[in-house]
Amino acid sequence: MTKKTFTKKEKKQIANKIIDQCRVDPKEEFKLSDHKTYWEEFEQEFGQDDRTVKKSAKILLEKNISAMTEAQDLFYASSKYSLLLVFQAMDAAGKDGTIKHVVSGINPQGCRVDSFKKPSSNELAHNWLWRYTKAMPAKGMIGIFNRSYYEEVLVLKVHPELLQNGVQSDGQTADSLWEARYDDINNLEKHLVNSNTIILKFFLNVSKKEQKRRFIERLENSDKNWKFSESDLSERGRWDDYMDAFEAAINATSTENAPWYVIPADNKWRMRSIISQIITDTINSLDMEYPKTTPERKIKLEQALENLLNEKD
Repeated sequence: MTKKTFTKKEKKQIANKIIDQCRVDPKEEFKLSDHKTYWEEFEQEFGQDDRTVKKSAKILLEKNISAMTEAQDLFYASSKYSLLLVFQAMDAAGKDGTIKHVVSGINPQGCRVDSFKKPSSNELAHNWLWRYTKAMPAKGMIGIFNRSYYEEVLVLKVHPELLQNGVQSDGQTADSLWEARYDDINNLEKHLVNSNTIILKFFLNVSKKEQKRRFIERLENSDKNWKFSESDLSERGRWDDYMDAFEAAINATSTENAPWYVIPADNKWRMRSIISQIITDTINSLDMEYPKTTPERKIKLEQALENLLNEKD
């Protein structure tokens, strides 16, 4: 394969093309089968082999992390917006690693990661969105949901017996329940957007074949045994049911203001670079500025500076 070189402008155009292909168009019916788990045909189109892609993806990720660090400083200082990043995927798709790498340069003071496990008795005593809404990011903050309220229309849809056992039951029939929850999600996200919360939703689209390879790696490598759970295989056995649930949820909740991005996840480095690019571009597109100092405060700051300069060591 002939190696090609690209200008900075061309690289940006390539990145934008990838992002456009990942973003779900709310005006069209979403079919998960139309989205690849690996960008092999894209690499062939631009004459890029896997080694070159990995190298360029790492470089892009590093640049985006640096740009994101700078952008977050302004984001936090302006306190005009909040940013919610939602990550959903099958097991072993790379959610944890992606979050770790993408936000590695972000100031922890302005960022919070929430992972939602099995709900507690106290959480079950409230409405089904309660434990998620109380974790929403404040102005100036970046909130990251490692799994989210979408689990309530994914796991429970694949395992309706949980509803029958009284877990999160709304006293509705199954068909009406999911439609009602999709409406609740859309209304929640509309409310958040109206309140200056920027929402980016990522589905990490890993193939069943690649998940198998990663599971085997976890089982063969003693240092990774802790990552494997016995339930991983049983959930893998419901693969088609989960794909149907993801497709239905994305179709029902894909909107212009709270877009879904279906990211090819078989190549971790490409996935991370794409996601970092989307987040960086989104933050940089916002209308923000550092807080302006009033004349009265400026006088006090100048006095403070003078006192420090005149201070004897």
